[in-house]
Amino acid sequence: MFKLYRAIWRASAGRQIILIILSIAIAGLAAVPLEFQRDIVNHLTSNDISTERLLYLGSGMLSVILLSLALKWLLGYRAGTLGEDLIRMIRQRLLVRSSDLSETGEKMRTGTMTTAISAEAEELGKFAGGAFSDPVVQIGTLISVIGYISSTQPGLGMIAFSMIVPQIVIVLISQRKVNIFVAERVRILRSSTDRLTTEDIDAVARDIEAQFDDIYNTRRRMFLWKLSAKFLLSVINGAGTVGVLMLGGYLVLNGRTDVGTVVAATSGLGRIQGPTAFLIAFYRQVSANRIKYELMLELFGPNPERYRQPRKSY
Repeated sequence: MFKLYRAIWRASAGRQIILIILSIAIAGLAAVPLEFQRDIVNHLTSNDISTERLLYLGSGMLSVILLSLALKWLLGYRAGTLGEDLIRMIRQRLLVRSSDLSETGEKMRTGTMTTAISAEAEELGKFAGGAFSDPVVQIGTLISVIGYISSTQPGLGMIAFSMIVPQIVIVLISQRKVNIFVAERVRILRSSTDRLTTEDIDAVARDIEAQFDDIYNTRRRMFLWKLSAKFLLSVINGAGTVGVLMLGGYLVLNGRTDVGTVVAATSGLGRIQGPTAFLIAFYRQVSANRIKYELMLELFGPNPERYRQPRKSY
């Protein structure tokens, strides 16, 4: 993983720094609407209800939401264009490598190179665009929201935090197995596309069909692991929501907290489930792209560093 991130940083360090700054700003605003929500609910349940106070809280909450959305738009645009730029760069370097192989007369795996330029380069480039900013936004959001819930009611904060730890363990265990299937699938697909470029396609058709069956079986086993892990994660999320409602209700009944805090904590759980799910998916994406990156390096031969800068003719 560090090898992949080092390559991404080397290719786009300046632009990644800007994306990280935007991500920190977005994460810092994540818990602010919860505080407004808490104040609005408590104001509505108080004896001294003021319309002016309600409008002030509502306009403040809307302003924060609009600012957050504007920053997310800017982050998404810059990350997307960065990803497209890196896709172009990878394809240029693969094209240079193909040209070098042609000039030296070395054997070129045409099918593999075609797949790498058309599909694998796009997957790696898109990932690289948000490789740093995406986890910063989501991790920062988790810290911001859980920190806010814990500051208002530590017991509810502990429930929110306890939902994350078992999910991390489940993902780490399941993803190791999924990574094996990802590497196996890419190698089988490359092998079959290489053989599709042979002149006598009829002679290898049966073997290629068998490889397609192998890809299907590999994906089927991958689905079993991923869906089973997803089921367990959903169970944990459901249990956490029930736990917050039960503990929060108990504290309200005993006068140890207010309704606004429980409502904000429940909304906060919804806010952390999104980042948690994203980080789980992102970790899987990192693992898969690490394997694809290592497989792509194989296409550049024993000295991939010479292709860091594509020739100007391209």
